[in-house]
Amino acid sequence: MKTNTPTLPPGRASAVAAGFFLAIAAFTSPASAATPSQSPAPAHVMTAAAHESIDSRINSLHSRLQITQAQEALWQKVAQVMRDNADTMHALRATRVSQMNSMNAMDDLKSYSQAADAHADGIRKLTPVFQTLYDSMSDEQKKNADLIFRTDHHHPAKKS
Repeated sequence: MKTNTPTLPPGRASAVAAGFFLAIAAFTSPASAATPSQSPAPAHVMTAAAHESIDSRINSLHSRLQITQAQEALWQKVAQVMRDNADTMHALRATRVSQMNSMNAMDDLKSYSQAADAHADGIRKLTPVFQTLYDSMSDEQKKNADLIFRTDHHHPAKKS
């Protein structure tokens, strides 16, 4: 069966892959939520851990992408969107965990839908700022970024 799936130019495809990788890294599957016999960590502990985790990913990516001083302002915009997206996903996860024991099947589906919508919104927010950064990169940096996102964007999903 032939589909009419549009293809993206290489730079745009990398930006979409980057957005996917960065956004999915901030999303935890429902399987990782607290079960009825578990009690979730206190909110302040979860918030600190979430910020440490996203900051760790941001710092690692900054280093691996070999961001130059001239690109730093563009990188900071990418990093801020990553933090904002992580905060949004964290808030949705916290709400889901706090309501887990009282959710019925429809509540569960709606909660998952909210997370999926937030994930998609996060990618839409990240793509243009990453595109601007990507466009500023040297050919060598772009090849490096392409390789990073080609190989890394699947890893967070494998951890769940």
